[in-house]
Amino acid sequence: MTSTTPLTRPARLTPGARVAVVAPSGPVPDDRLQAGLDLLRGWDLEPVALPHVPDVHGEFDYLAGTDADRAADLQRAWCDPSVDAVLCARGGYGAQRMADLLDWDAMRAAGPKVFVGYSDITALHEAFAVRLGLVTLHGPMVAAADFLKNARAQDHLRATLFEPETVRTITAPGGGQPLVGGTARGVTLGGCLCLLAADLGTPHTRPSARGGLLCLEDVGEETYRLDRYLTQLLRSGWLDGVAGILLGSWAECDAYGEVRALLADRLGGLGVPVAEEFGFGHCDGALTVPFGVAGELDAYEGTLTLDLPALA
Repeated sequence: MTSTTPLTRPARLTPGARVAVVAPSGPVPDDRLQAGLDLLRGWDLEPVALPHVPDVHGEFDYLAGTDADRAADLQRAWCDPSVDAVLCARGGYGAQRMADLLDWDAMRAAGPKVFVGYSDITALHEAFAVRLGLVTLHGPMVAAADFLKNARAQDHLRATLFEPETVRTITAPGGGQPLVGGTARGVTLGGCLCLLAADLGTPHTRPSARGGLLCLEDVGEETYRLDRYLTQLLRSGWLDGVAGILLGSWAECDAYGEVRALLADRLGGLGVPVAEEFGFGHCDGALTVPFGVAGELDAYEGTLTLDLPALA
């Protein structure tokens, strides 16, 4: 698996599609879950929450139930032929703990379907790419407050799921701006910075971002910690040969001027286009970005134009 290889695109959704909601990471507030399920029903989907979505781990209350139960829900949903998409309820922490418990051979045999999530779900985006060779969607989650209250986030995800050709060009809100100017071609990948750094050396992550258009964002991190993650990716060689970089949101981090200076310091020396304020991640109105699709980044214009729609 290299970052230059486009992945298999699952089929788009159609009205009446059955979608499973899982909680691979943190516990899910019931009121937000119900609101998210209602929203999906409004899209003429048939959502079903897996049995352990309401769970809270008996000892570690930051986990939505045991690792085995969270993994069982995801595998059951994925291997159910009546399910067309698997949507994550929320992030938090825990996806890495259960990734090794999944039967990847059985999931591969089940065939492609849509998978959506972000934040802690970054670990599963990498795993789905490496172990299943599938395009996944870095997009809003069913029970996330920033999704439930924001029409732009809802509309962009809905268009990606049902009419992906209408969002083949993803434009940064406000046009974005280049941290480093230029254009680049590659295959999209990435997610939450701290998860990418934490995943290095595991069997579920690519050996490098070489040839890729790398999407990075994070939440609630002090600047020195962002520095640590970026420096780890640089020192490990994971960023060697990356084609271009898209920067999303840095919500609840330090003042953006300070974060921007760090991003310029750590990424500017790579000699590749870097587009900032691209509007994906932990932010209001977050855009949905497919991972595993070839396209072109124009850092000057703040656009990512995919060669093909995200879903087939």
